[in-house]
Amino acid sequence: MTAPTGFTLLHPPVLSRSAVLRDEPLRTDTGRQVAGWPKARLVVVDEEGRTPVEWDGAPSIGLDSARLRTRSTSGDAPPSDAVLLGEADGVAYWGMRGRPDLVAGDDPSEWIDLRRAGAVLDSLGAGLFTTAAAVLNWHDTARFCSRDGSPTHPAHAGWHRHCEAAGHEEYPRTDPAVICLVHDGADQVLLARQPTWPEGRFSVLAGFVEGGESLEACVAREIHEEVGAVVHDIVYLGSQAWPFPRSLMVGFHAVADPEATLYPADGEIAEAMWVRRSVVREALESGDWTGGAERPLLLPGSVSIARTMLESWAAQG
Repeated sequence: MTAPTGFTLLHPPVLSRSAVLRDEPLRTDTGRQVAGWPKARLVVVDEEGRTPVEWDGAPSIGLDSARLRTRSTSGDAPPSDAVLLGEADGVAYWGMRGRPDLVAGDDPSEWIDLRRAGAVLDSLGAGLFTTAAAVLNWHDTARFCSRDGSPTHPAHAGWHRHCEAAGHEEYPRTDPAVICLVHDGADQVLLARQPTWPEGRFSVLAGFVEGGESLEACVAREIHEEVGAVVHDIVYLGSQAWPFPRSLMVGFHAVADPEATLYPADGEIAEAMWVRRSVVREALESGDWTGGAERPLLLPGSVSIARTMLESWAAQG
């Protein structure tokens, strides 16, 4: 039986989930910020992008099996380097750089990064951690004005930076990238391996959007540049933040001819191949980034939108 050409995602990508209200008016309401500070919670992220995570029972790989361990606030008002992440159930959450506090009983082994935690956190934790990682990464690299090199300082609860010399505002930067599952309209999907990946690890194709380029044009260009394939019927699937350090992954699927010769780009793609749906299903069942002699195909982990795209395509037919 031939599978339908089109498909949709079975569920939202894990890093697109959020139970946090991004209350923009609160970012400029210093009176309300101060009033809510005593009961606010802090998401502390270290310079390696880690924060403490606690599990519901024994550590699990299941969705919603973990949550962030936030800290209580101190002092009379939010410090200038804190970022207002949003509100949930009347509680304001702020993000800050910091390290494990051994005096307070922090266990450094419980601090993990978003790549490991994203697929198991509840929607509150996923929304908070993704936002904190993205905005704090931006602050780390935006301390000087992009126009004249003068120092900048944070404002609007961490969502702007003001140039000291000219007074203009700079905002958190997001770099859009497309990620596309290329299939043949039937039972095969195109997968590729980067040179830095181990043997057997494959994923769908992705690339950054260039200035003045539409998302669909980027899909067609990147796939042709990376493997020589010409795609058509480009359709949007979904998106998720990928704050490593500041990307947004915009997912598509498209159709290409499996009989056309593939030309992997030198230095970018080590291998590219068409894979049957049955093989993808078997690899998905083996888990995240797992494999072996009997399971030579390793697919992306659950934190990536690529995993959601492959699961959704494999479920067709």
